[in-house]
Amino acid sequence: MVISPDDFRRALGHFATGVTVVTTSDGDGRPTGLTASAFTSVSLDPPLVLVCVDHKSQSYPALLERGRFAVNILRRDQQLVSRRFASTRLDKFDEVAFRVSELGLPLIEEALTQLECVTVSTHVEGDHTIFVGRVERAHVGAGEPLIYYRGQYDRLSGTSA
Repeated sequence: MVISPDDFRRALGHFATGVTVVTTSDGDGRPTGLTASAFTSVSLDPPLVLVCVDHKSQSYPALLERGRFAVNILRRDQQLVSRRFASTRLDKFDEVAFRVSELGLPLIEEALTQLECVTVSTHVEGDHTIFVGRVERAHVGAGEPLIYYRGQYDRLSGTSA
């Protein structure tokens, strides 16, 4: 017996995650991106990360074609950016401050961290593709991360261990 998608989503909602926006450019150089919580580090040597992308995402074809992507780890005050990139709207970059890196990747300004990656492998699993990227550049900012837990945005408690 396999768990239903709704029950699976509800169960996974109990795992707190950071919030990222994965960005790239399409073949015409237009920026595209999506909000993703399915992101993690894979290896320190070489520096590898992975992100899981739904095949129905507007950005999916560009991620496959381009062979590189950026992971923008959002700050606590960037909920509106997360919501914008989680939508199906076509104008996601309108009213969002970003710059294009030397690798040609759109980087969201004020993000907590920006990782510029070259895709080293892809793995199709279910309705998603896992993109494994080698981190070529990292830009680290200041602030606290945006957290997603049980279907809502949240924040760290503010206590240090």
